[in-house]
Amino acid sequence: MEYMVEMRHITKRFPGIVANDDVTIQIRPQEIFALLGENGAGKSTLMSMLFGMYEPDDGEIWIRGERVRITSPNQAAGLNIGMVHQHFKLVQNFTAAENIVLGTEPVKRLFGALPCFDKQQAEQQIRDLSHKYGLEIDPAKRISDMDVSARQRVEILKMLYRRAEILIFDEPTAVLTPQEIRFLLEIIRELKDQGKTVILISHKLEEIKQIADRCAVLNHGRLTAVRDVKDTSTREMAALMIGNELPEPMEKKEIQVSREILRVEHLTVENKNHLPVVRDVSFSVRGGEIFAVAGVAGNGQIELADAIAGLLKAKDGGIYLNGADISQFNVKRRIVSGLSYIPEDRQTTGLVLDFSLADNLILKKYGREPFSRRGILNPDEIGRYAEELIGRYDIRSARGKRTLVRSMSGGNQQKAVIGREIDLQNPLLIFVQPTRGLDIGAIDKIHRQILKEREAGKAILLISLELDEIMKLSDTVGVIYNGTMTRISDAKSLTADQIGAYMMGVKGA
Repeated sequence: MEYMVEMRHITKRFPGIVANDDVTIQIRPQEIFALLGENGAGKSTLMSMLFGMYEPDDGEIWIRGERVRITSPNQAAGLNIGMVHQHFKLVQNFTAAENIVLGTEPVKRLFGALPCFDKQQAEQQIRDLSHKYGLEIDPAKRISDMDVSARQRVEILKMLYRRAEILIFDEPTAVLTPQEIRFLLEIIRELKDQGKTVILISHKLEEIKQIADRCAVLNHGRLTAVRDVKDTSTREMAALMIGNELPEPMEKKEIQVSREILRVEHLTVENKNHLPVVRDVSFSVRGGEIFAVAGVAGNGQIELADAIAGLLKAKDGGIYLNGADISQFNVKRRIVSGLSYIPEDRQTTGLVLDFSLADNLILKKYGREPFSRRGILNPDEIGRYAEELIGRYDIRSARGKRTLVRSMSGGNQQKAVIGREIDLQNPLLIFVQPTRGLDIGAIDKIHRQILKEREAGKAILLISLELDEIMKLSDTVGVIYNGTMTRISDAKSLTADQIGAYMMGVKGA
């Protein structure tokens, strides 16, 4: 059989780590091939070599039966290979059409001589392409004004515009709502039916089970198994991924809640166009309680969290932490007052990508002893503290504490943010999408850590698009719809279907 893609005996080394160790995979034409593994297992690195972002140190790449050397994404595009990255590669102040045709723009001639970008033709080409594949977008809309799912459609259209036949998706559902996920999986199936070969990097085993034909499992850079998905249970896949038996199911202990730690009163928040996105929201969170906010993306839950953390200014209402009004405090004063924040966007809000891992782990403590004294940093103490957190939260990186955070996998970036914020030992923890992009083992560890903080008497505000996560962790559920908290109930009194109905605005669910 002639394979569409063969990667033979691929090895890739970075300083201090072997990311891929003698990996061989063979992918058939017109199949959906899944790559599974824990964060840092080498999945994205392997596919980055196929896309020309890295070159292997050892091994060969064969495309359609011919050996090739891929030294750049442009060369990969010439071989009809496209990739949608976990963190989108889009120019924020360009329109969708401008992003899609970038580098291959249609040209018209002014006065019959001067070449210039034919914007009208580009937008029409993108309309036709989006209609053909059922990926409806507005070609004239700026990326900065689009929601996450629309940006993802732009990334997919970028591949299809360049006539990609081999499509690589890196964690494509990590930032999508359940409804958007179902839509994307349908698109991937249709792409396969239209003759495309799809390579899917994902942690979500139920999704793999739904659409993939075969899966390969990587563990610490080595290929450990290739299986037919239809003959492999999700439990088997999970055990292969983490290299041992699955952990015992979590036990959520009954504990006595304590005093009120966070109180939000009649909070209203406006967006940059002065339109209300959070409308007269009130609730409270007590020590030892996990208060989960459930809602479809775009209903104001992120703005609610940002306003509490001080990243957005509230239009009206009060925010009280340990009884003190912090509504007018800046971000630093809120942190000092006892607030820890794990934001939705770890790269933009949670981390400084061009700082080292050690510097990022110390971002909120560098002004305190023993990490600095009289304004002078103590590198030995910072390094010791960073190594302690790296070990405690299993943060994997090529050069340990000296690693530039930009070079780390998304999952390990997330672990760094969570470890830093929990270790502040603040009485209030706000988690927004805490397990986005994490593998099954890391998700289990984070969930256990959240429950451990609950048992320690912390107040936890959890905002998640994952209904399973909300049902597993929450004590109280608040459902937000169109910026309004439509229901607040004891978690035990609600089913997942009821919460889902409230999320969609169904009254009396």
